[in-house]
Amino acid sequence: MASAASPLSEPRVLAHAKRRLFPDDADDGYAVVDTQFSSDQWLANESVDPNVTDELAPFNHVRVGSGYPDLVGVRLLSDELLAVDRLGDDPPLMVVEAKGHTNRSDADVERGIVQAYDRLHEANAAYVAAPANAVSQSARTLARELNVGILGVTPDGTVDPVETPRVVGNRTTTETTAIRFQAGAQGVAGKSFGLNHPKNYLAYPLAVSHDRDTEEILAEHVVRATDDARTGAAFLNLIDDRPAPTRLTPLGREVVRFALREYGSVADALRAFDDWKRSRERFCDLAPKWGMLTRRVVYDYPATQLLVEELQHIHEDGIGEPSLPDVVEYLHALHPSFTVELFVRGDDDVRSRVLNADGELQREPLTDGKVYHSPTVFQLKAVLYHAGILTSRGAEPSNLDPASDVWALRELV
Repeated sequence: MASAASPLSEPRVLAHAKRRLFPDDADDGYAVVDTQFSSDQWLANESVDPNVTDELAPFNHVRVGSGYPDLVGVRLLSDELLAVDRLGDDPPLMVVEAKGHTNRSDADVERGIVQAYDRLHEANAAYVAAPANAVSQSARTLARELNVGILGVTPDGTVDPVETPRVVGNRTTTETTAIRFQAGAQGVAGKSFGLNHPKNYLAYPLAVSHDRDTEEILAEHVVRATDDARTGAAFLNLIDDRPAPTRLTPLGREVVRFALREYGSVADALRAFDDWKRSRERFCDLAPKWGMLTRRVVYDYPATQLLVEELQHIHEDGIGEPSLPDVVEYLHALHPSFTVELFVRGDDDVRSRVLNADGELQREPLTDGKVYHSPTVFQLKAVLYHAGILTSRGAEPSNLDPASDVWALRELV
């Protein structure tokens, strides 16, 4: 039986498993660990190494099936971790239940297998992670019968697949969609907005279509921060910047068609951008047709429709000028995981302040601007303002006063 100081306590087992499934050098995928692991204490008398807590971050309380898995993530896995070919090209959404030694008992691997199996209604693959020496033959048999993978963890941190699961189909929920959202190209946790004016992103498909070098023509007529413009254009699904050369998406081609219809050529369209440099005027008022196009583009962003619909409902509930904490509290009651991923930074100290160990939202930290994702409260909000959707523009978290930061629709129905 392990002591309280056992290196294979549940948090440490989960940290090793997360590192195996989501290595630091991987640039794809996203995972969150349940908020119960954000505490510096595990069980009654067992402290958690701060390095382990850092490895487990970010934290969120994501419901999958009838409970809250220890880890929920999305990533393409290596063949050695799966039993059969994947379903389609999308990376699987996986859940992990961790079991470790305590000062009272050995790891209950079979219970973890049953818990992981319950998540398969809404996940593509389920695992239990446990000390390798605690995995019995009966546990392996049960895992095979229930299609649950087993990750055996050794004291030195090695993680080997003892049983591998088959990828299955699932039904998507708002909660699991939140993790898929962050794992995709449009999740705010990774590369997103670096500029706060939509013209810089709308111009990128035009520059790609121009005969001259894309970065050169963009810097000449639109913005010198061409890397940020390219990243934002990919974030808004205007370009696919993974292949070489950059390709336009269907939405990006529609931007080019608009420019050709209005100006006759992409060169003339880009020259029009010269007149908008350093303008503080709302884009939909400065260039109404471009403003309408901006609205079309930004409404295609997964979070926009949810925000617009819920801001309308907030208004109908009698809150005319909701502050940022008002909006986050309201959204969290309806879409908890999505709200946290969209608005709250992923740092372990931030998430552990905003969410308690039971995943409940804490109001007081929401008054601190520094807990918020800049891509949402600054850049995305500014884009929504310029598109004519919101009444006010965004602010950098360091300059943000959440209590006076109003999130209200410009047009209400």
